[in-house]
Amino acid sequence: MNGLRWRALVVALLMLAGSAAAVLAKPTKSLADQIGIPNLDAMLPKQFGEWRVDTNMPTILPSPDVQAQLDKIYNQVLSRTYVNKSGQRIMLSVAYGGDQSDGTSAHRPEVCYPAQGFAITSNQLTTLHVGGRELPARRLMSKLGQRNEPITYWVVVGDEVVTTGIGQKLAQMRYGLHGVIADGMLVRISSIDADMERGHKLQEQFASDLFSHIDHAAAARLFGNDTR
Repeated sequence: MNGLRWRALVVALLMLAGSAAAVLAKPTKSLADQIGIPNLDAMLPKQFGEWRVDTNMPTILPSPDVQAQLDKIYNQVLSRTYVNKSGQRIMLSVAYGGDQSDGTSAHRPEVCYPAQGFAITSNQLTTLHVGGRELPARRLMSKLGQRNEPITYWVVVGDEVVTTGIGQKLAQMRYGLHGVIADGMLVRISSIDADMERGHKLQEQFASDLFSHIDHAAAARLFGNDTR
């Protein structure tokens, strides 16, 4: 066999081996089936610390096209407005998806908000101090007319907290190498405040209070296990 044919054979064998490896490595087990699908309504208390659900505030629904996209990505979406004793309000939105593969990547606020007409004027990575741990997160400032809305959010893939699209894909791949399809959550906290720093500080306090008033299993789903 001459050199050209030999190289062609080697290439063909490598391609075949690669195809076989891809099939064997394709995730077949769902993490949601292994650890269970969370019930967001039961997981998130309606009252904790000095916070309680504000029943006087109507739930603001996304536009129909955005809602249709959310329905494709997530199995559950829970939105609530909480108020404290000082009258300060926090809007909490938690979206859960049982499959965080490439086809159902999290619908991030920097995409979702502009789709509803908001301008994103600030987008920064940060670290929140939650329950004595450090939680990677992302902080945004959004604006629509006279409405100024600081936003804090993070994404949990399996039990890993991620703040970038690349980080999310890497987390998916780590689970995929073990044959597991990871589930995920997007946790978004926002408030109406023209002072971005003040709004983000209140949101961090809210996150810390929430962490302190839920059990370990719920904390692992909402805040991940890889915070330090």
